[in-house]
Amino acid sequence: MPKRVQVVLNQSVNKLGYNGDLVEVAPGYARNYLIPRGIGVLATPGILRQVEQRRAKEQARLAAEKAGAEARKVALQTIGRFVVSKQAGEGESIFGTVTTQDVVDAIKAATNQEVDRRGVSLPEISKLGFYKAQIKLHPEVFAEIEIQVAPL
Repeated sequence: MPKRVQVVLNQSVNKLGYNGDLVEVAPGYARNYLIPRGIGVLATPGILRQVEQRRAKEQARLAAEKAGAEARKVALQTIGRFVVSKQAGEGESIFGTVTTQDVVDAIKAATNQEVDRRGVSLPEISKLGFYKAQIKLHPEVFAEIEIQVAPL
């Protein structure tokens, strides 16, 4: 009886692996738990080819997603400056602050692009003027834009 068997996971298993991973487990664990519940299948050459094909498709999808984020970055940086209007008081100080939602709304109005507000990082803005903001479009793609805070 073999000490370990190779199994391809159909679902992510805590502390074992993710969907599509090739893992080595004890034969009893595979025979009594993973395979009957459909969590994994024994690794055969045909199954391994299917896993490689799935991985290639997933990598192509991720590359296309990154390329789309790069295109959005270029579009945002081409425009360069977005205007956020706020009510101002004495000494160019504004009432309230500029929020990430204000920046997202300004981008939406200017470019008609949806940007997730959780990916926007702003400096502390309390006066009128120009500020730099960083937008996370993809885990590897960041765009830096300029925000102009103008009076209403």
